[in-house]
Amino acid sequence: MAKEAKAVETTEVAPQKTVKAKTVEQKPSKPEWEVKDRIYYLTGNKSPLTLKIPGRHTKKHALLYFDNVTGKQREIRYATNQDSPLVDEQKGEVTLGHIMFRDGSLTVPKQQQNLQKLLSLYHPLKDKMYKEFSAVAVAEDELDVIELQIDALNAAKSMDIDQAEAIMRVEVGSKVSQMSSKELKRDLLLFAKNNPSLFIELANDENVQLRNVAIVAAENGVINLSQDQRTFTWGSNGRKLMNVPFDENPYSAMAAWFKTDEGVEVYKSIEKKLL
Repeated sequence: MAKEAKAVETTEVAPQKTVKAKTVEQKPSKPEWEVKDRIYYLTGNKSPLTLKIPGRHTKKHALLYFDNVTGKQREIRYATNQDSPLVDEQKGEVTLGHIMFRDGSLTVPKQQQNLQKLLSLYHPLKDKMYKEFSAVAVAEDELDVIELQIDALNAAKSMDIDQAEAIMRVEVGSKVSQMSSKELKRDLLLFAKNNPSLFIELANDENVQLRNVAIVAAENGVINLSQDQRTFTWGSNGRKLMNVPFDENPYSAMAAWFKTDEGVEVYKSIEKKLL
């Protein structure tokens, strides 16, 4: 007897549609314009009694703003009776105003939004002849200076006396030879505090130390520099050590020479004689 075939029930599933999630393109938001009083100041530590900057477009002074959206140049001008500093947005008769810095600064109250926007957003002389005062930017600059001072003071505090003398010789010259160790340390710390960037630059410059060794050796008669400042010789026997290249500082030239194969041996010998 033949086996009955079992029927297999199958359920057909309708093909599912793939649904793609819509991606919403987020446009970068423009920084909001804050309505407040603003202060502008001249760059370069300038503070003339009065200084007038151009407030309208002329052949002599081009006051144009490039619009990235339209790809066109747009003329700007300061009109006291208009809301916008852009000429193509101004309507009717205009009253031109002067933009005048007094004693190096210009304070524009919040009521003069047209002048503020001209100076802050559109004027081509911004960040070239003048800047807008920012308390945040000033705080950041001051923080950078303080951190640099801390680094310089820490380096000065841990510096050995020979390197301290080398750095201070750059600052005060031969006077450093008559200074006591405490005077030297005090002046070194003051130098690090008052001019930290230069101090750190000198501290990292190996030529400063080498130059100081050459000067000290000359002061103690270990080596001699000829009257024309062109030749170094040994103080003991007058044997020539090196010729100074034309138009170079003799001690800077010797510092560079100390790095040569011949100069290294002379440097070691000088160090021993100075002990």
